[in-house]
Amino acid sequence: MLPHNATAVVARNETWTGKSASEPYECGWAREAIVFLRALDAPRRIGRTRARIEISPDGLRWVPSGASFAMPTRRDQVAFAPVSHFGNWLRVAVDLPRGASAKVLVTIHMKA
Repeated sequence: MLPHNATAVVARNETWTGKSASEPYECGWAREAIVFLRALDAPRRIGRTRARIEISPDGLRWVPSGASFAMPTRRDQVAFAPVSHFGNWLRVAVDLPRGASAKVLVTIHMKA
């Protein structure tokens, strides 16, 4: 039997500033996931900012999963984080410093 795979685009061509997050995605059926974040333009004043994977039981209340990754610092750079044991909902969130911004593409790739 072949595994079931799916890809969800949860942020496309969005400019993130301040406290930002992708759209939540319901993926409780998946055994594992990997989240990719690509900078579509050169990020501004990102520094060493880290994005985090957040999980939720209901898609409304969010907690950090413990997984994080460095935000891309140049155009077309891709960052990622593998995720397991995430319950039902996933999203990516970041707290960017004042004056920082990033135009992003965020995808979640899941496997049952």
